[in-house]
Amino acid sequence: MAGDLPEYYFRIRENGAAVFKVDTENRQRRIEMDQIAIVNIRNGEVKPQGERKLSPADLHEIEAWMAKRAAQLSAREVDDILRTVDHLNLTTHWAQSKATGAQLDEVTDALLLAMHDLRSVLVRKKAERLLSAPAGDNTEA
Repeated sequence: MAGDLPEYYFRIRENGAAVFKVDTENRQRRIEMDQIAIVNIRNGEVKPQGERKLSPADLHEIEAWMAKRAAQLSAREVDDILRTVDHLNLTTHWAQSKATGAQLDEVTDALLLAMHDLRSVLVRKKAERLLSAPAGDNTEA
C-alpha cells in the first residue's frame, strides 16, 4: 500500500488546502505526513509552513494541484446550477400535482421572490452580453 501513495497530500480547506509531504521511507515503515504549506486557491497565495523553503518540485506540485482544483470547482459550479434547473422542474411538478394549499402558502412568496431576482439578473446579464458582442455575432443569443 505505501508504494501506491502520492508524494503530496492536499487536505481541502474552505479556500484552498493544507499541503503535506508524504513519507513512507522511515524505520517504522509508517506513513508520516509533514505539513509544508498552506495554499489559498482564491488569491493564489502559497505560504510555506514554519521556516521551510519550498523546493521547485514542491511548488510545481502545488501549482498543478491548484489548477486542477480550480477546474474541478468550476465544473462543480456549473453542475450545481444544472441540478438547480432540474430541481425547479421537480418543484413545478410538485406545486402542480402534489402540493397542498398550506404547503403552497408556506413557499410561494419565497419562491416568487427568488425566481424574480434570478430572472432579473439573467435578463440583465444577457442584455450586457448581447450589447458587448461584436456585430453579426449571434453566438450568445
